[in-house]
Amino acid sequence: MNFLDELRNLDINDIGRWPLLFRAILIVIIFGVVAGGLSYYLVERPKKPVLEEAQNKETMLRETFERKQKKAANYDAYKDQLDEINRSFGAMLRQLPGETEIPSLLQDISQTGLASGLEEKLFQPLPEFAREFYAEKPIKIRLTGSYHQMGDFVSGIAALPRIVTLHDLVITPIPTNADRPQRNTDELILNVTAKTYRYMEEDTGE
Repeated sequence: MNFLDELRNLDINDIGRWPLLFRAILIVIIFGVVAGGLSYYLVERPKKPVLEEAQNKETMLRETFERKQKKAANYDAYKDQLDEINRSFGAMLRQLPGETEIPSLLQDISQTGLASGLEEKLFQPLPEFAREFYAEKPIKIRLTGSYHQMGDFVSGIAALPRIVTLHDLVITPIPTNADRPQRNTDELILNVTAKTYRYMEEDTGE
């Protein structure tokens, strides 16, 4: 009787009568199943949360590494961009007048209106307003003249070497009455607030 015939003739209900070889094989199989089960419940299962945590940490570290790798790859581009921003910022700061330049700048603003052919009715510098790193100097201005002359004034202000901005610009016709007839039908009133800016770092003790 060969091995396969003996295997088919085994009685599952009478294991004690099995040949020694088959009983040894059965014991090995049972031992392997029991050992595997004990290994899972006593070793692998308690460590499963630790393994999952390690896997999650690995994923996070991998993502962090990839982000840093991209930043490192773009470092030269970022450095060039920062240098360009610093150059632009420096150029803007050079357009801000120093404290000693404010009086001459106010004169330039006034002269720009007169050079445009406008008649100056009001030129009132107001107190400075301190901002985060600069001071803002507003000037209330009222001028009369034609619409074309007012356009020349705005263009002249934009062409000044220092930064001057115009705010709250209102243009109205000059009212007429019996005591003061209007001299020119094109004559208008321009009310505007001009603002210039001073870099605060120039002040000592600030």
